Amino acid sequence: MWGSKNKKGASKRIDSLVGNSTKIKGDVDFIGGLLVDGKVIGNITATEDENATITISENGYVQGEIQIPNIIINGTVEGNVYASNNVELAKKARVFGNVYYNLFEMAMGAEVNGNLVHVADDHIAKGKATASIEAKPEPARLEEPEVLTNN
Repeated sequence: MWGSKNKKGASKRIDSLVGNSTKIKGDVDFIGGLLVDGKVIGNITATEDENATITISENGYVQGEIQIPNIIINGTVEGNVYASNNVELAKKARVFGNVYYNLFEMAMGAEVNGNLVHVADDHIAKGKATASIEAKPEPARLEEPEVLTNN
């Protein structure tokens, strides 16, 4: 975990940093790699980079939607998460919202307080969620078991 594997061309480098004592209010759009060690109150996107990666450290906090191809979380996110490639949740990750993913990895101890929705990578294109994933998923329903009788 934590960038040990380069999945689908994910960026391993850090081009931008939100430091531990930094708080950003407003939307963030970036190219390459972004490390969030502080707080971001707003949506985070990478609309021009299909290999972009965001890493939210143990101290990192995001309140808003995240639409990035590759997402690594070990901090707290309050909002929906959309990843066209992969989502990795480390043991201290806390997500309060729905997670839309193509590939998903979750360490023991991580939390998702919302729905996990598998979405084929062609349904999340370049940071834009399609209508098929914007609809709220319905929970799985079990069918009534058929009762067999010996008559």
